[in-house]
Amino acid sequence: MAILRCNHCGYLREVSQEHVGKTVKCPVCEQAAAIYDSVDFIKKLIDKYGGLLAKYREQESAQNMPAAANVPKYLPKDEELDLHNTAVMTNSMQYKPVIQWFERKNIRVEVDHDALDTQGFFDEVAVELGDNFPVLQQVLDKIRKAQRNNYTSVVLNLSNHSQNDIKTITGFCRNLYEFSFFAKYFYNKNEKRAYLTLQTASAIAGFFNGEWLEWYVFMKLLKHCYENKGLFSCLRSFNIQFANDDKYEVDIFFLINSRIPVFIECKSGEFRPFIEKYGKMRRRLEIAKENFLLLVLGVSDEQVQGLTKMYDITFVNETGFIKHINGLLGG
Repeated sequence: MAILRCNHCGYLREVSQEHVGKTVKCPVCEQAAAIYDSVDFIKKLIDKYGGLLAKYREQESAQNMPAAANVPKYLPKDEELDLHNTAVMTNSMQYKPVIQWFERKNIRVEVDHDALDTQGFFDEVAVELGDNFPVLQQVLDKIRKAQRNNYTSVVLNLSNHSQNDIKTITGFCRNLYEFSFFAKYFYNKNEKRAYLTLQTASAIAGFFNGEWLEWYVFMKLLKHCYENKGLFSCLRSFNIQFANDDKYEVDIFFLINSRIPVFIECKSGEFRPFIEKYGKMRRRLEIAKENFLLLVLGVSDEQVQGLTKMYDITFVNETGFIKHINGLLGG
């Protein structure tokens, strides 16, 4: 394994050996952080230690030497962290500010590291699906209907679709097959029909049944915060427990610039029975209405405005939530 070491804040973790020599953005402080070969890194530390020890013996004052002077300096390179293939979000230093935010309210947090690890393919598929949802909704609806009826075979009739839509749909299905979301995939160009065989694993079924929307919203907001170089901490799909033992699952929570909480609950189906529940939760958490979002897939901008005026939480849709959050940050 290699070592990612941030000279600015001291963040340290193991990473894959293939990344040796790269410089990436530190997930904690956002400064450039170099990746070293473990053996070389230890050798350099030993050399540094020997030099400092000799200097100490000569001057007898090394205890006042600043630690930052012991670390070699490296020029930053044009390397970026791959948000779709990293486990850095699972590091406790990344989400510690969120934990502390809840602890100040006497609320316990249970973290699911799998919900933050993007080394799988759920996040990539979710972003592709969300970014092309008007075209791909038919595919999702067919899959969910088959799952509800315990079927594994799905046929998509694309004869009434434009060539661009067919290209988007077949490309999406091909990616799902490559990522093993489908057991089999075949497209008959003459018939303009796509034949799918679904996987039956619970994780895949849960993804199509609504979890994909959580991944989509999480990744879009993660990318937005990362690219705008703001300080942030985040968690996805975690549990909170109040002092009276009331327990709730939270879809997405970001703490931006160490002071702005953003709570997001995602609904891809019926949402009306949950409005009162989340209104009460917002008040218990003492989060401002504009920072507590119920994201409902497919609702119009007009519905968003009307529902927000009617209830004690803020409604958003999949196309407008980033703009709303940007407004919270003064953008």
